[in-house]
Amino acid sequence: MRRFLVWCPDWPVVAASRADDLDPLAPAAVFTANRVLACSATARDAGVRRGMRRREAQGRCPELVVSEHDPARDARLFEPVVAAVEQLTPGVEVVRPGLVAVPARGPARYFGAEETAAERLVDQVAARTGVECQVGAADGLFAGVLAARRGVLVPPGGSREFLAPLGIGEIDQPAQRLTANRAELVDLLRRLGIRTLGEFAALPPGDVTTRFGSDALLAQRSARGEEERPPDRRRPEPELTVTERLDPPVDRVDAAAFAAKALAERLHRLLAERGVACTRLGIAARTEHGEELHRVWRCAEPLTPADTVDRVRWQLDGWLSARSREPRPTSGVAVLALSPEEVVGAGGLQLDLVRSATGAADARAGRAFVRVQGLLGPDRVLVGVPSGGRDARDRVTLVPWGAERHPRLEPDRPWPGRIPAPSPSVLPEEPWPATVLDESGEPVRLTARAELTAPPRRVLVRGRGREVVGWAGPWPLRERWWDQGPGRREAPLIVRLQVVLAPDTGADESRAGGGQGDRHDQEDQDDPGEVALLLVHEDAAWWVQGVYR
Repeated sequence: MRRFLVWCPDWPVVAASRADDLDPLAPAAVFTANRVLACSATARDAGVRRGMRRREAQGRCPELVVSEHDPARDARLFEPVVAAVEQLTPGVEVVRPGLVAVPARGPARYFGAEETAAERLVDQVAARTGVECQVGAADGLFAGVLAARRGVLVPPGGSREFLAPLGIGEIDQPAQRLTANRAELVDLLRRLGIRTLGEFAALPPGDVTTRFGSDALLAQRSARGEEERPPDRRRPEPELTVTERLDPPVDRVDAAAFAAKALAERLHRLLAERGVACTRLGIAARTEHGEELHRVWRCAEPLTPADTVDRVRWQLDGWLSARSREPRPTSGVAVLALSPEEVVGAGGLQLDLVRSATGAADARAGRAFVRVQGLLGPDRVLVGVPSGGRDARDRVTLVPWGAERHPRLEPDRPWPGRIPAPSPSVLPEEPWPATVLDESGEPVRLTARAELTAPPRRVLVRGRGREVVGWAGPWPLRERWWDQGPGRREAPLIVRLQVVLAPDTGADESRAGGGQGDRHDQEDQDDPGEVALLLVHEDAAWWVQGVYR
């Protein structure tokens, strides 16, 4: 669907400045978790950047005005902008505070051209609210957002060509970080030599899903100029609309939000019974004097009950807390209704066990885990926490379910000498013994300088071998060498090696002892395609420490 995207730059900063009556030209920044979420143009001129720590930002700009992130404030003050756009064209969807989407066909036909319609939208917002905005147009939502940031109108059918030369970092958009942090995906793609959205879009979708996961497939659909969501969207059934009559009518946001909580739970129960999830939420209210209010919120991910309550609270705050110069209801809200404007099949979303479209799986999974802990003991249900370290075995810390999730080693430290990403997908509980042979069939050993005596040509695990088609290393590692002293045992030297093994042709004659292998060895050797291994040389022997799949 072709859309106009109306984008207000640095909206969190604009909203905070308006709420506190600050000088719009003053350097200002909004922080979350002690890092810059958004900053004004004057702050950027002074060297402040998104993601920067507060101390560094204030060091670069001592006069910086600091505000904390407040989503309710952003949504409340964005309502006049949405109302101004709606006065010019129907079908307004709030993507997030600071960004509005409207269908492009109607305004373009009414005003004669997309360029004229875009100019009218900019003028309308500036005249009604005094807020600066940029307008872009494209066939997909993702392409439309990037077009709005550049203030361009992408020709119909040209979204993929528009996106192709843009940097791969564009897939890590702020709106996605609430649901899926794509910074690691961007870093991994860059390591693999993928620098632009066009190169990412050219990859086979099946390979992207297999290697990077379902969220990477959604990102690739965006890079292709397509919609992220599955194409089997359906119109919701009329009986999915839930309504609550408020008696007496409420004119306070907290009272209306309390009623919205029960309403959201009813809505999501109905959605769960039909196996669907809401991706566009309609919020409607009727006042005691008969005034009709309606707004549609577009969601980056299927809504949970908590997400629904947040959006209802933000919208009611925008309606009931409008300033005197802005239109506001003349009486309290008497009827509140929620309706799913668009739903998708919950089964096709491939959500995991503790993150489902209904929001109830988290609680159910937690109760199930506690039950298993009661049967087997608290240390039998473990959760992986990303950890730091140079050894692949140190990169994950397992903690009991319900305990505080603290890694044994801090993951955000440099850790020089660690194996670069991607990490092995399989780490056996106990390393598998291996034999590395050279071209003449002799074992490959290490010299006194931790170098290989010969290039590896064949690797055997439990007697079953494959040819080596590629290898990297060796990388020696001796940790805590500085902590050695009189009477203390010297830390052992570990040497790591990565090898890529040829596909299994089934003609391996050296299967002696193969029946002695454990289940993991069997699974590894039965993989008919290429397989990559992380080998370590420790205690005068080679071991398989990890498998890349």
